[in-house]
Amino acid sequence: ETMKSEEEEEEEEEEEEEEEEVDPVRVLTLPLQAHHAMEKMEEFVFKVWEGRWRVIPHDVLPDWLKDNDFLLHGHRPPMPSFRACFRSIFRLHTETGNIWTHLIGFFFFLILGIGYMFSPNINFVAPVQEKVVFGVFFLGAVLCLCFSWLFHTVYCHSEKVSRTFSKLDYSGIALLIMGSFVPWLYYSFYCSPQPRLIYLVIICVLGITAIVVSQWDRFATPQYRAVRAGVFLGLGLSGLVPTLHFMIAEGFLKATTAGQIGWLFLMAICYILGVALYAARIPERFFPGKCDIW
Repeated sequence: ETMKSEEEEEEEEEEEEEEEEVDPVRVLTLPLQAHHAMEKMEEFVFKVWEGRWRVIPHDVLPDWLKDNDFLLHGHRPPMPSFRACFRSIFRLHTETGNIWTHLIGFFFFLILGIGYMFSPNINFVAPVQEKVVFGVFFLGAVLCLCFSWLFHTVYCHSEKVSRTFSKLDYSGIALLIMGSFVPWLYYSFYCSPQPRLIYLVIICVLGITAIVVSQWDRFATPQYRAVRAGVFLGLGLSGLVPTLHFMIAEGFLKATTAGQIGWLFLMAICYILGVALYAARIPERFFPGKCDIW
């Protein structure tokens, strides 16, 4: 009986030791399972937040999102998710109009440019040169509109993303202005290759300078709105020099017919008017809170 009791005691001790032993795999698995569960919970909460965010007034925006204090309501809150930013294009807020006008324009010029580049060569006197010339214009327009709609879509993501895409946006504007002059300079100075080359180099240098200046962080701040307007206005007005050159050399009549000065002036007026409205913040300046969405 004594032997049996000792054996029973030993068995009980072994069972207790086995119970005390912890499976190492289980020890490692538990934290992973807990971490996975937390990730799932965070993802669920984020999805709910994505679907339920609301527009907010201007005065509660963080400083890096405050750009136009005449737009009082309808702003998106900071949304540190690209998915949420892109989904917001289907919601009404202060950037809805900007996003869709530039997005539609992007596809319009993209389709138009592709159609032009693949048009039959029989329609051109010098197919390669002419397609390259207009290809530069279409490329500038497509990049400008693409950078712009992307900026207006994701600028509420974070301060870093906003700063990066604003630089792309302003660079796109400079590319569009540069590209707009290339076809006119090519055809207007068709028989004068030397001045044509000089003016093309000048407009490219000025455009690249504008792009470099736009990489400055303060360039995108509201305090430098007038500086931004001045840089792009100056870039656009640089076209006055070759225009006056052509009018003096060829005469006003040829300038208005073969030189297509009228279309160039129309382009200049559109650029100047756009810069003026942007810098003066018209019409929202005269109707605060009434032009928040459209």
